Amino acid sequence: MFKALMVSPSRSGIAGRLATSLTTILCDSMLKRFPLVVRHINYNLRGGFLVRPLIIAMILGFAGAILSTTEAAVPVLATWVPRWLFPSRSDPQVAQIILGAIAGSVMTVVSIVFAILLMTLTLASMQFSPRIIVSFAKDRTTQWTLGFFVGTFTYCIAALPAAHTYPHRAEPVITVMGAMLLAVLCVALLLFFIHHISQAISVNYIVDNIASDTEQAILEMMPKSSASPRFVVPEPPIVNGDEAPIHSEESGYIRYMDLQRLKVVAKQNQVSVEVTRRVGHFVPMGAVLLNVSKQNKLTPELRIQLLAAFDIGPSRTLEQDVEYGILQIVDIALKAISPAANDPTTAITCVDQLCRILIFFASREPFEWRLYDPPGYLRVAAPQLGLERLVDYAFEQIRVYAKGDAAVSLRLLRALRDLGAAIPEPALQRVLAERGNRIMAGVAERLGEEELTELRIRNEALQVAATSANFV
Repeated sequence: MFKALMVSPSRSGIAGRLATSLTTILCDSMLKRFPLVVRHINYNLRGGFLVRPLIIAMILGFAGAILSTTEAAVPVLATWVPRWLFPSRSDPQVAQIILGAIAGSVMTVVSIVFAILLMTLTLASMQFSPRIIVSFAKDRTTQWTLGFFVGTFTYCIAALPAAHTYPHRAEPVITVMGAMLLAVLCVALLLFFIHHISQAISVNYIVDNIASDTEQAILEMMPKSSASPRFVVPEPPIVNGDEAPIHSEESGYIRYMDLQRLKVVAKQNQVSVEVTRRVGHFVPMGAVLLNVSKQNKLTPELRIQLLAAFDIGPSRTLEQDVEYGILQIVDIALKAISPAANDPTTAITCVDQLCRILIFFASREPFEWRLYDPPGYLRVAAPQLGLERLVDYAFEQIRVYAKGDAAVSLRLLRALRDLGAAIPEPALQRVLAERGNRIMAGVAERLGEEELTELRIRNEALQVAATSANFV
């Protein structure tokens, strides 16, 4: 017992220092991940039913409270409103009735309308794709409509106490007139919202909206426009036997990776870092996420700093994941050409939008997946998403499921031809010609000679373009 008491102080001191060190490392990790967390929260809240409607509701609520308080403090303001607009100025119950009626009716309407909207979205998600609900949550018209309806309610509730008979009569005339104007605005917004939502649930609008969001993601990743579209071949991964692996500490999809932060950390610690997974890939806990060039420099603090550059979550987003936007449109196309739906027109629309995304992707300066600092010394290397892989993601599944549909196969061949015309690179021309041969091999199994005639003509145009490009 005496020996135990003699040893315990030193042990407790070591344990205390260890706990302090771990606490410091954890706090440092949280601080380093803070910018990434803020970015992800901003991305989610920017397109949801929370931030913009909440801001509008709070502004209108404060406006109702401030306006009614100012009017009570300066009664002469009520004389600015003509009597023919608001003749009753001696009975506060009239103001109470008006404000209460507007507040109750507005909330009743908004609850019914948005309940119907959610039911409509449920049916649309079953018909097209469950991932389209995210695009509806980002719709500005829906957010503004919800914000003004809830804001009118908060305005009336905040102004209601200003209309009273004790200890003296007070009727906020200007405040009530503001509530009536907001009620008229809500009626106009309701009509516009019904018109807007009737168009928003059409498949053309949905696909175009997804394509626009995907182009925006491409624009944020690759802001510079290229003088001429290029076909960039991804560089092979780095193979080095003297690497120390860093395993993922959580399971989920890589939604965002901060390569610039990885470069700074790698330079500070005089190492090179190789990322093994691409944005959009699923990483199970315990899988290798990073490789560090020098094993002797891989400290716990460096491990935390490198992992803090990744945002991993349960679902994919369009922050850096261009492939995810393409897959959403492909999902809609596959459901459209399924025997249950049998809607080739929708699939053709999807093929057109996919071709648009691919051409836009090729028109931008390539994203720097390999970062050097100083020049010539590789600091960070991540898997590159090339145009050839995007072409496969966009068209391969549709090609497989559209073997018996001549219209969709024709549109696939035309999309490949449009892509080749926009990017006259010999390497891409060969890729497109090979994909055209795949389409012809598939449709030859199910279509007759009459349907194959026009398909052969379009495929021959692809082969001629590839042959001509080889001689240039």
